[in-house]
Amino acid sequence: MHNRILWLGIYSLALIWSVINPHDRFTWWLEAMPALIALPLLLLTRNRFPLTPLAYVLILLHCSILFVGAHYTYAEVPLFDWLAQVSGGERNNYDKLGHFAQGFVPAILAREILLRQEAVKPGAWCAFLVGCFVLALSAFYELIEWWVALASGEGADAFLGTQGYAWDTQSDMLMALIGAIVALSLLSRRHDSQLRRLKH
Repeated sequence: MHNRILWLGIYSLALIWSVINPHDRFTWWLEAMPALIALPLLLLTRNRFPLTPLAYVLILLHCSILFVGAHYTYAEVPLFDWLAQVSGGERNNYDKLGHFAQGFVPAILAREILLRQEAVKPGAWCAFLVGCFVLALSAFYELIEWWVALASGEGADAFLGTQGYAWDTQSDMLMALIGAIVALSLLSRRHDSQLRRLKH
């Protein structure tokens, strides 16, 4: 119960900060929508299909990344402007962090669902299917960006966040795949341990 209150408290603070005077209100809704959808989904499934503590922490981290990107727009996050200046680059790469998280977090969630539903066993096939899921999710998100851009015209420029980079879509998907590989490499053992405790 204490962890749930802490989770909701951090989520609420991040949401309130994000929604106060954002850079662009339309873009805020587009960028924050996945995080806004996550909360009711987690509340609806918390008794029927509770997740591991690791999954809840990762979801909160991802929601926070989304709220920061929604507040500033992904191409305007101040820290990443500063990093670009320090490194001599011209591009704000906060969106790459967002797409890395788009692979890192869903990889653990997909792994949890696959293993708990006994669709696969831990190992190479599980990792492969998780990677496929992450790439499919990333590709679908890129399609959503495209559809929104077609429907709203120039209003979606900040949502697309290409910053003039011709290969932005492909590099976004690559970052998601890298995120998934890193998550599986670093967290699978801890995740297995928490999955075992969840069964008892």
